[in-house]
Amino acid sequence: MNRLIVFIVSIFFLTQCTLSNKISPWKNEKKEIQDIKITEKVLSDDKKIITEFNQDLKLDFSTAKTNNNINNIRNNFGFQNYDGLLNKIGNYKFAKLENINQLNFKPVFLNDGLIFFDKKGTIIRYADNQKILWKKNYYSKAEKKLKPKLNFIVDGKNLIVADNIAKLYSLNIDSGELNWSQISSYPFNSEIKKIKNKFFVIDYKNSLKCYNFSDGQECWELKTEDSFTMANSKFSLIIIENDVIFSNSIGDITAVDINSGLIKWQFPTQSSNILNETYSFKISKLVSDENSVYFSNNKNQFYSIDIETGTINWINEINSSLTPIINDNFIFTVSNEGYLYVLDKVKGNIIRINYLFENYKSKVREKIKPVGFSIGNTNLYLTTNDGQMIIVDMNSGKVIEIQKISGNLVSKPFIHNQNLFVIKNGSIIQYN
Repeated sequence: MNRLIVFIVSIFFLTQCTLSNKISPWKNEKKEIQDIKITEKVLSDDKKIITEFNQDLKLDFSTAKTNNNINNIRNNFGFQNYDGLLNKIGNYKFAKLENINQLNFKPVFLNDGLIFFDKKGTIIRYADNQKILWKKNYYSKAEKKLKPKLNFIVDGKNLIVADNIAKLYSLNIDSGELNWSQISSYPFNSEIKKIKNKFFVIDYKNSLKCYNFSDGQECWELKTEDSFTMANSKFSLIIIENDVIFSNSIGDITAVDINSGLIKWQFPTQSSNILNETYSFKISKLVSDENSVYFSNNKNQFYSIDIETGTINWINEINSSLTPIINDNFIFTVSNEGYLYVLDKVKGNIIRINYLFENYKSKVREKIKPVGFSIGNTNLYLTTNDGQMIIVDMNSGKVIEIQKISGNLVSKPFIHNQNLFVIKNGSIIQYN
């Protein structure tokens, strides 16, 4: 009788262990197998580099292309001409901006100085020696109280301004005098791009607008799906031949014919539930090599999209809202957790990963967030939300130095004429 009981109990135990997929050891093993297969699928192709994920892999970027078009009228990509180690040489002061969570504004860089704005929307032109050449303000007393935030684009002697209180106007950069002024139905929330006699900007309602450069008259408007909440970051747009490609607050990427304003293709990166998460959703700026569009978001998605068709070339799992940089066959990005990724541009394979926050104490790492980065001739320069600048050797991926810039938030670094610039609240710091 005892043997029969033992036999029955044994059969019952074996049946439960072998047949039930709810037993945790078996479930975990199955999950591990699935994860391996997913990894293999992402990395498997005949051009896969054997040394993928090797953080000690040395790469040679000595022949990388140099891009000097800092004002980004079209689509910037590539490294920029700078080899410095942050020797401070200048400080362009302005009245501090208010109610600003992220310094995602960009000066206009000129051959003999730069242009920026202050908390009341006053536009300031500086000389190379930080001397103010002129100051102009075209806002009423009531409008100044709204603390206008300005986006710029310069072409020739003309400066186009689009702001967050629905004003659009043009100035002469030599004198600061007004060329023309227009009022929009909604505030603007994007960078500005120009081609030929037209320029393009996106408003808060996810509408792409085309304007004549000469007088600011609207050519056409394309409305895309609106969201229920205000976007947490600026929208981005690029121009490829006769198409303008742009992002909106709900994750749509849309290609539009420049002349007609008709949609060529549209690619949704998020499901409909993003409508309720718009404020937490962040997408990087779009960058392009004239064949594909590259971008990432904070939902762990890094995309390569074919320009002609709007179809996916590849997707990789990288969590980043920072603007990626393209050079030759490589793409560079930094994740929101502080990892530097080098990817193969064609296949999306990860070539190398380096952790840039390893020199921080473990308790501090969780609070540190990257703000933005630029790449010089040999080094990458990354700013963080605690006012630090991390300098990284690009060939090795190793951190060279961490330098304190400010006690508060600083912008991403900008490189122009062999100098590096960083905006902190109240000044633009220049380094050589």
